[in-house]
Amino acid sequence: MKRTGLVLDRKTIALCAKTIALREKTIALCAMITALGACSPTVRLEVPDKPIVINLNVKIEQEVRVKLEKGVEEAMLKNPKIF
Repeated sequence: MKRTGLVLDRKTIALCAKTIALREKTIALCAMITALGACSPTVRLEVPDKPIVINLNVKIEQEVRVKLEKGVEEAMLKNPKIF
């Protein structure tokens, strides 16, 4: 009977072992990257419970001041002796 089969020398066995180790490291690295990607922060946009209030007091004060300044200017033009 003839014996047939694959004959592996030491270099081939060492190369196979390195290839298997590299494959295991690659799989472990992919698993770590996947795990880190799952832990990434998320951004959520939510509608507030209370309505947004914009204070317009500044604008109203400015309008009042402008009206007063115009009134004073008109009064000065009509009666220059007042000031």
